Amino acid sequence: MDSVLLSDIKFLPGVGPKRAEILFKELGVNTFDDLIRHYPYKYTDRTRFYTVSEIESDQALIQLRGKIATMELVGKKPKMRLSARFEDTSGSIELIWFQGIKWVQQTIKLGVEYVVFGKPAIFNGKFSIMHPEMEESAKTEQVAYPYTYQAAYPTTEKMKSNFLTSRVIHKLQYQLLQKVYGKIPESLPPGLLESLKFPGINETILNIHFPKDQDSLKNARYRLKFEEFFQIQLGLLRQKNWKNRKIKGYVFPKIGDLFNRFYTENLPFEMTGAQKKVMREIRKDLGSGLQMNRLLQGDVGSGKTLVALLSMLIALDNGYQVCLMAPTEILALQHFQTFTRMLANLPIHLRLLTGSTKTRQRNSLHEELREGELDILIGTHALIEDTVQFKNLGLVVIDEQHRFGVAQRARLWEKADGILPHILVMTATPIPRTLAMTLYGDLDISVIDELPPGRKPIHTAHYFDSKRLVVFEFLRKQIALGRQIYIVYPLIQESEKLDFKNLYDGYESITRAFPAPEYAVSVLHGQMKPEEKAKAMDYFVKGITKIMVSTTVIEVGVDVPNASVMMIESAERFGLSQLHQLRGRVGRGADQSYCILMSGFKLSKEAKTRIETMTQTNDGFVIAEVDMKLRGPGDLEGTQQSGVPFNLSIANLLTDTAILEHARRVAQEVLEIDPLLESAENEVLVEQLAKQKREIKDWSRIS
Repeated sequence: MDSVLLSDIKFLPGVGPKRAEILFKELGVNTFDDLIRHYPYKYTDRTRFYTVSEIESDQALIQLRGKIATMELVGKKPKMRLSARFEDTSGSIELIWFQGIKWVQQTIKLGVEYVVFGKPAIFNGKFSIMHPEMEESAKTEQVAYPYTYQAAYPTTEKMKSNFLTSRVIHKLQYQLLQKVYGKIPESLPPGLLESLKFPGINETILNIHFPKDQDSLKNARYRLKFEEFFQIQLGLLRQKNWKNRKIKGYVFPKIGDLFNRFYTENLPFEMTGAQKKVMREIRKDLGSGLQMNRLLQGDVGSGKTLVALLSMLIALDNGYQVCLMAPTEILALQHFQTFTRMLANLPIHLRLLTGSTKTRQRNSLHEELREGELDILIGTHALIEDTVQFKNLGLVVIDEQHRFGVAQRARLWEKADGILPHILVMTATPIPRTLAMTLYGDLDISVIDELPPGRKPIHTAHYFDSKRLVVFEFLRKQIALGRQIYIVYPLIQESEKLDFKNLYDGYESITRAFPAPEYAVSVLHGQMKPEEKAKAMDYFVKGITKIMVSTTVIEVGVDVPNASVMMIESAERFGLSQLHQLRGRVGRGADQSYCILMSGFKLSKEAKTRIETMTQTNDGFVIAEVDMKLRGPGDLEGTQQSGVPFNLSIANLLTDTAILEHARRVAQEVLEIDPLLESAENEVLVEQLAKQKREIKDWSRIS
């Protein structure tokens, strides 16, 4: 990079030390290059001038040309304002300032022609413009880049209070371009630029800040968005190429006795076509000699656990140990119980390790693991402790992978000696395709997009609190039919700020509405002791209790086929992904299941959208797309965690899908010719990839 671009921003005329400090704290702008890459978020057409007589009430921003006839102070502090009468040949309009009055009085001259820019509003039956932008007409004509389209920049309240408005940023960009234009180094190879018909980087940067027409702006925005996506995809795909060349995996060549016996004797139901397709992909990985690094996506109830178990049996048939890590003790215990039941007649030794496992049990478990006597270890974060040592770990399965930090996941594969174990990570949280391509672009992705036969769609309904008695009557009828019910609350203890029912109040009201001994109600939350949680779940699984009052501790993985109703209190408090996960706890049996969303009458626009989406669809991928639009990709399911390799300045995962797909195709084409970017032409690409902020550790190996 040219040294001028690395100059401290305080040395740019108009900035100085104080403004430089604010720019760094508020925007992360520290150098000339940082500022030139602070892109506008919208543009205003400055080609048209209105006359005062043409102003209409529904207009947004307008531009006038005329003179200030009079200026006067109106009112007293703190409500004093500066009022100016602005005139053109067709009439006059009032300009008003409540702040910066002294500066305006000293700067604005009577009788001089100005260009005025702002939003007209009606006050006391007359049009006025509050805090307009003003520039002497003579000065606008001297500017090298005339205001065809004026850029508007992201700013903060602190910036505005220090007179670093969007308008000021625009002027600073003009000052900066005088210094750096022609010195910005090209970031794409010449051959790629030519084939894509992109403008050069200096022309692109000029047109993103000072576009001369719509086509120039469109081309500049496309190139910059493409380049952001291209660098991400190139980095991910190059990493994948490197991994395939350098990181060998255990070869599992055979499908043996354990797999075949389970498949012919123990298979609980006929596998779906989607499950069979995913198993073919996994079997190919496990026999390839390369380390499998696969993300398995599947909606709630789609049968991911069965696919994981079959994959584990392949590893066991080839003489290797396997482990499964789950995010909660409840889910780990449920996996252990499910696997124990499904593998009952097979010579497989499996054990459970959680934070509440007793010391004596731990000691024997550790010894069995080291000696190779233990085949399958299921557990929570306890699996990553230093004392847990495998003899020959061949496959790691991670359930609900987004709930673990990358450092935690890395600890698992570090337990292997030499060759790394195969990795299968599973999530029941559907990931929109664009986000998956970006977050997991270096992984192989499998999707189970088909539910097992016999599953009925869950009927979802929304009721306001006033209909509670009607809902309770429906619950009684379900219990009379032999069904069980979840009732989920968002809070454990009362909050003074939030007017939502908490778990304990809810438990008391439910036990009043459903009194013993006719009804049996249990309670479950994260602050209970492990043995209390296990007892509450055991009672519910066995049907001893008919109603489970719970927090979101039952959000993931809990599987009680007889439970047919999920009632969610204060549903407006939950995110879409969480609502969908909770709904997935029912609908696991042959009976019709229901999800009831309870809420107060006051709902935000976003809450209404979430509830309407839940009542309209059961498709997790549709829900994930809506969720990303509501929350933005950066906040979706913890993507802002350590190791996420991108920071988008101008591209948008929601709206720029076509550009992302174009960028990925081009990245694949580049790497087909030069898999590790070793040619002289691609040196510039290697330099750009080196600039990307990445964790030192190679997180991609552990997904």
